Amino acid sequence: MQNITTTQLRTKSKELVKTLKEGGTFRLIHRSSVIGEITPLRHQPKPITDIEAFKRALDAIRPKKLIPKSQREKVYRKHLEEKHGKNIFRR
Repeated sequence: MQNITTTQLRTKSKELVKTLKEGGTFRLIHRSSVIGEITPLRHQPKPITDIEAFKRALDAIRPKKLIPKSQREKVYRKHLEEKHGKNIFRR
């Protein structure tokens, strides 16, 4: 982390911008005391405008194996029995 004064902030703005683009941070000094910190913004991803790229992104996110609705309760009960024991559904 580099220190920069308010005067240098005015006079050396090109170097400041270059360092921020490279990911550097600064402490801002005013009248011999640190008053703040200058950090670069996080990289914001571009929004997808191409429909094919959007479909590829959805395919990458979508789960590979889907359980049919008719079997979901059976699988869920089996999971609960394994986790909590066989007597969980008895009353």
